[in-house]
Amino acid sequence: MRRISVFGATGSVGQNALDLVARDPASYDVVALTGGRNVARLAQDARALKADLAVTCYPECYNELKALLAGTDVEVAAGPDAIAAAAARPVDWALSAIVGAAGLVPGLEALAHGTTLALANKESLVTAGPLLMARAKAHGATVLPVDSEHSAVFQALVGEHMAAVERVIITASGGAFRDWPIEKLATATLAEASSHPNWDMGQRITIDSASMFNKAMELIETKEFFGVTSEMIEVLVHRESLIHAMVGFNDGALMAHVGPPDMRHAIGYALHWPERRALPVERLNLGKIGKLTFETPDEARYPALRIAKEVMQAGGLAGAVFNAAKERALDGFIAGEIGFLDMSAVVSATLDKMSSGHGLQSQRMTLDTVLETDRLARTYAGEAISRLG
Repeated sequence: MRRISVFGATGSVGQNALDLVARDPASYDVVALTGGRNVARLAQDARALKADLAVTCYPECYNELKALLAGTDVEVAAGPDAIAAAAARPVDWALSAIVGAAGLVPGLEALAHGTTLALANKESLVTAGPLLMARAKAHGATVLPVDSEHSAVFQALVGEHMAAVERVIITASGGAFRDWPIEKLATATLAEASSHPNWDMGQRITIDSASMFNKAMELIETKEFFGVTSEMIEVLVHRESLIHAMVGFNDGALMAHVGPPDMRHAIGYALHWPERRALPVERLNLGKIGKLTFETPDEARYPALRIAKEVMQAGGLAGAVFNAAKERALDGFIAGEIGFLDMSAVVSATLDKMSSGHGLQSQRMTLDTVLETDRLARTYAGEAISRLG
């Protein structure tokens, strides 16, 4: 029986993971489940899977969670420190599906104990990729990708040598506004940006898909996880969302990973790795699908892609600035403080502000420098939002 923990259990990735676990409960001993304000769902899953511990990141939700789990053997805790402590509990496999930079500390804590970390928290690699991968190496831990694109690349590389890789192509659906006239994007509403044409995801990641900030993050992730240069990474708009990534080799071959737009595919691969087991996902009928289409993304429509390339070239702590500014800009859009197109303007302004005088390339990357950079970037992004609002 494998001991597992799921961080971000109440989100879309966490729920898909728990769906797979619940189908084979005899194979798993659930140590910890963590979530946010949806304590009803967290308590329900903790009861059903007989978890040792349930943690909400919000201290004010502690009493509600405690009451919901009264009469069970499930331990209850609350707050970021409690989540970090949960990550320190020994397990064989942990899923990091917390949204945002808040997922970095639990992931580092899990790796320090030699855990196999299934990583859906892309912010960890964007803000502190070298730190995360070094921590894994130092403690003999394994990091497995759970984003569908990076899982696809990982699978395409099985049995291959990185020296033979010429390029890595990740695909994007194009999001909710892929067919909108560019001039209309300035008027895009929150509701319009929160509807994805292919995937069923949370609001924040759906908006990030519409702006392509999600794909911009994945560009940086690809560089950090696979150790390739920024020049080797490409993005294609693929409306069908069936080919998740392709790897090009020095003999001209392209290895493509094809599968339905179902997160259980990538989660299941990481959960069962190094084996490949049956999963309850759709089997594609390519004859019925008929055709697959690809387009080069327009960076005028998706400025986030250009910004990500600049961040990869800059290196150092630029990724921490990028992520923090992006998160703050997204908060501003959701709150109605700025428009849809203003998000990229906020990120660019914050990077410009911090590119000189803050030692983004010269500072040694540690957890402390990453967190301080994150704090400063959010402050500057807030100031940029105030100027635009």
